[in-house]
Amino acid sequence: MKHETQIPPWAEVGQAHPHESAILHVCGTATYTDDIPELRGTLHAALGLSQRAHAKLISINLDAVKAAEGVVAVYVASDFPGTNDCGPILHDDPILAEDVVEYVGQPIFVVVASSHDLARRAARKAQIVYEDLPAILTPQAAREAQSFVLPPMALRRGDAHQALLSAPYKVQGQLQVGGQEQFYLEGQIAYALPKEDRSMQVYCSTQHPSEMQHVVAHALAISAHQVQVECRRMGGGFGGKESQSALWAACAALCAMQLQRPVKLRADRDDDMVVTGKRHEFYYEYEVGYDAHGLILAAKIEMVLRAGFSADLSGPVATRAVCHFDNTYYLSDVEIKALCGKTNTQSNTAFRGFGGPQGALAIEYVIDDIARNLGKDALDIRKLNFYGRNDTEGRNVTHYGQKIVDNIIHELVAELETTSDYQQRRAAVQAFNRSSPILKKGLALTPHKFGIAFNVTHLNQAGALVHVYTDGTILVNHGGTEMGQGLHTKVAQVVAHELGVPLSMVKVTATDTSKIANTSATAASTGADLNGKAAQDAARQIRARLAVFALSKFASSLSTEPVLFSAGQVTCNGTSIAFADLVQQAYLARVQLWSDGFYATPHLQWDGKTMTGNPFSYYAYGAAVSEVVIDTLTGEWKLLRADLLYDAGNSLNPAIDIGQVEGAFIQGMGWLTTEELCWDAKGKLTTHAPSTYKIPAISDCPEDFRVALYKNQNVADSIHRSKATGEPPLLLPFSVFFAIRDAIASVADYRLNPPLQAPATSEAILKAVEAIS
Repeated sequence: MKHETQIPPWAEVGQAHPHESAILHVCGTATYTDDIPELRGTLHAALGLSQRAHAKLISINLDAVKAAEGVVAVYVASDFPGTNDCGPILHDDPILAEDVVEYVGQPIFVVVASSHDLARRAARKAQIVYEDLPAILTPQAAREAQSFVLPPMALRRGDAHQALLSAPYKVQGQLQVGGQEQFYLEGQIAYALPKEDRSMQVYCSTQHPSEMQHVVAHALAISAHQVQVECRRMGGGFGGKESQSALWAACAALCAMQLQRPVKLRADRDDDMVVTGKRHEFYYEYEVGYDAHGLILAAKIEMVLRAGFSADLSGPVATRAVCHFDNTYYLSDVEIKALCGKTNTQSNTAFRGFGGPQGALAIEYVIDDIARNLGKDALDIRKLNFYGRNDTEGRNVTHYGQKIVDNIIHELVAELETTSDYQQRRAAVQAFNRSSPILKKGLALTPHKFGIAFNVTHLNQAGALVHVYTDGTILVNHGGTEMGQGLHTKVAQVVAHELGVPLSMVKVTATDTSKIANTSATAASTGADLNGKAAQDAARQIRARLAVFALSKFASSLSTEPVLFSAGQVTCNGTSIAFADLVQQAYLARVQLWSDGFYATPHLQWDGKTMTGNPFSYYAYGAAVSEVVIDTLTGEWKLLRADLLYDAGNSLNPAIDIGQVEGAFIQGMGWLTTEELCWDAKGKLTTHAPSTYKIPAISDCPEDFRVALYKNQNVADSIHRSKATGEPPLLLPFSVFFAIRDAIASVADYRLNPPLQAPATSEAILKAVEAIS
């Protein structure tokens, strides 16, 4: 069923407005945390880092650090007045290591100096004696040692064991999928300013101001109302500033509190990459049963995550991976195990997709195997296994028990198959490969289904404040953070639309814990859904008051005509008045011109023990076709063309949404192809700078890049029936990975499954080519 939304002739939602900070961005005048003018007396901090993967701290001699040029003070774990912990869920993540270090790069002390450079130089002068302990450096080693940060998770439906025994065909194998560095343009940074009465203000590049407030308060042994955290914008976050900005905020605040002077802690790129966690690496072992047509009859899979040394957000990441193993496919009998392996490496954390891509990639790999085993096109196997739509056989219920009521994947894939000329191009690719012994082309179409909401139900709430000033301009504050994704632009559009004014009359201010309390992280692709609804609630209350006032001024008691707010005018009983003029009159009549708003996503429920429930508000769908060419002698490859079709619902801002889809596709392509994280035998991250860690460049983008939004409206009562665009499109570049695998398979005339692992670097491609040659 499609829910039609009445869009008036004038509207601010649904318009392709530019990003609210676009001009500031391109002119270099947007204020990030490091751009805030420094107060007189500001000092600069740097972290002293562990050089061992796992060791006892026998002694720490900081005399040379304290004697270094410009150094004002040095602090260690025992200097925290409160709790030395920044774990977002479990208390297993010390801000500064005390007795034991658990990865190379773990902060041990913080040094404060008169300049950033002097602080960094001084931090290198510490003399630390270690007693090495055994280190676990891979997910496989963690599983073998039964080393986990959390108890194992398991989800079962039906009888996978028996269904596997009776399945006529089986495929089994292993898959390794690497992690990914967030590589935000603006690194981790916090600027702490001590205030009166032991209070603290912290400017921080963070996706979660409230979490920073809690960590700082606990670390300094003060109350939450004594800590104010503010973030106007981030230069990218991608999940890396959800929980892990806490360490930087807490250290800066400790130094500022102890010295009673402003202190800035800004990470150098190398230090940032060495200290912080990344996307979780996954190792899978799977066994899947299917019939002669390719219909999946049973699936068993074990996923082992590289959690790192502490739990951080590994539990929720693993949960989302389990919930997304199905992707767009119905699995009748399934058994999934997820193990959060404890390794002596950085504590991995949130990253765009939050485990969903890792879960879904595994089933796509299996389907790719099945198709090649049966000599069929993988697209045919995908279509055969798609979820049903309200059928009597129950093929529209997920393995965790949620009924799918908005399944559009059949229509969306059919549209993309046609518009991308998939069938004709597949024939052309195969013809090319028959006549080309060295260069080989590959083509793949992959779909996705991505659930929207926090799995932790209580996080699905948001608040907002809307102020209307007497000149008719509007100021909005909400609990979401802006990291370049256009959240503030969308929220401003919602408020402008609700009050019937041009977008230029609305301004969104910095996210601030002293304005909106107890906010959730801007994560899980819920930013616009939650904060847009909260801001809409506040604006509607103001509009209702103004409507009552307008009726009292311009309508008789018998009038039933609605009051219309549109294009900066308010019309009532045939009388039209400028919005600003009505506001001025309402003020003189003592009508309240500000309001708070609140929203909590309804109909959500999740049982973490049984891993069943209704965790998602709705699903976002999409599909992509990618065509690549590889060089079988060198492993080099090129993406020739990409066709993307994404379900953004009734888009709030098509320009921003298309930008999000394009960016997610390229970022996900980097994860699956060029971005390789490497640790040496001693546990040191060796890919800790752009010189060794390769994110996609402009030359990696396809010359033929076609992106479209699918015409659809959300069946859920989301903000203006729109859908999220933050994380789901990151699954679209699955098509690139499987196009590369398709090209490799042509070397053996598509008879063998290439053992390609991710990332599919040139070395990995060459290795897979050699394995089937």
